[in-house]
Amino acid sequence: MRRQFHSLALALVLGVSSLSGCVQMPTEKQTVVDQRPQISFRLAHEGQAGARVFLDRLDVGMAGDYVEGKATLRVLPGTHLVEVRMGSQVLLNERVYLADGVSRSFGLN
Repeated sequence: MRRQFHSLALALVLGVSSLSGCVQMPTEKQTVVDQRPQISFRLAHEGQAGARVFLDRLDVGMAGDYVEGKATLRVLPGTHLVEVRMGSQVLLNERVYLADGVSRSFGLN
């Protein structure tokens, strides 16, 4: 009888300890949402992809890098001067205010 009790107790201890391995500790997932304004461009033709983009007179890349639906240029909220030039030709010259969460697309002529 005593031997059965020890066997039963051992089986109970082993069963409980094996179940503790199946329990997952609670986890918490945190994410940060980027609410900075975004700028993109609609190109009239593929040749405009090589046009240079200037944000507040700083060269930030080519218009083809920020084509609407593919990629955006994230900027700080506030008023900005957006210029796009292809050689000596100015395709866009606009002062714009952009708030958090705003996505703005500019058409190039």
